[in-house]
Amino acid sequence: MSFRTTVLATAAASAAALLTAGAAPAPPAPGGWQRAGDDISSGISGLALTGRTDGATHALVVRDNKKPGENRVARLTYRPGADSDRAASVQQLTWTGAAEPIDLEAIEAVPGARGEYMALASRGLVHHLKVSGTEVHVLDTSPLPAIADGDDYESFALTSRHGRLAAVWADRGAGKERPATLHAAPFSFTKYGEADFGPVTTARLRAPYPTGDVRHASDISVTPSGRLVISSASDAGDDGPFDSAVMDAGSLSVSRTGKVRLSVAKSPDVLRKFKGHKIEAVECVPGSRDAVLGTDDENAGGYVNSAQVCGK
Repeated sequence: MSFRTTVLATAAASAAALLTAGAAPAPPAPGGWQRAGDDISSGISGLALTGRTDGATHALVVRDNKKPGENRVARLTYRPGADSDRAASVQQLTWTGAAEPIDLEAIEAVPGARGEYMALASRGLVHHLKVSGTEVHVLDTSPLPAIADGDDYESFALTSRHGRLAAVWADRGAGKERPATLHAAPFSFTKYGEADFGPVTTARLRAPYPTGDVRHASDISVTPSGRLVISSASDAGDDGPFDSAVMDAGSLSVSRTGKVRLSVAKSPDVLRKFKGHKIEAVECVPGSRDAVLGTDDENAGGYVNSAQVCGK
């Protein structure tokens, strides 16, 4: 479905180093899933596309790590349908310019600003980032508006219409008693690079699948026509079992004057179900029906896949 040694940490660093150095990764999991991390510190909690070349998809991913020195942001190269010898590869990036954040859950490219991203931590801090080479530099950190007690954020997306930006984000919700709360607002930057949110509108979302320990909104992507493609996931603990779905959950529109309208379906349409994985990243590929999906499967690590769930 959300501001800023141990043996496990050593093992995680070693595994990441092998991937970075080009060592042969593990074979893909069944169903087209490719491994992108080996343990609890190397899952994918958010994903932003950066380009496509020669059949490969490139992205930045964030990880929900909390301890000093653990990786927060990495580059991902993923080749849909590739054999194991050309599976996903990961390069860790270095966080600079501010203290390491705790629990990053989403990352989104800033439309029209090359190399700039917004990354969201679960408690509601939004980090404005500039990525250059192997470094991630923090330009500014700002709180989300309308943060409520108990909110736990896993999703954040930006969209551009008529030269205007809008942001949409969500408290993930929890089980039958707590639906996800989606928020949307006009979005811009001050002259100092600070995130500036306009009037906020809200709506509730209940995912029809999975059930049980469900996070109703584990990530959000907005298609060019304004459709809200939202993932949901169940999490029964660090060893699972996990289940996920991707839904057509409503729409987000931005008028020529910058007014934002958020519409969420009372009964979202489940586009596809995914057994055995906890999807925490969904990103629609421009000009395609495909979405790139990333998972944080806790002790089982992270995986990446694609599915035709986006459309226009």
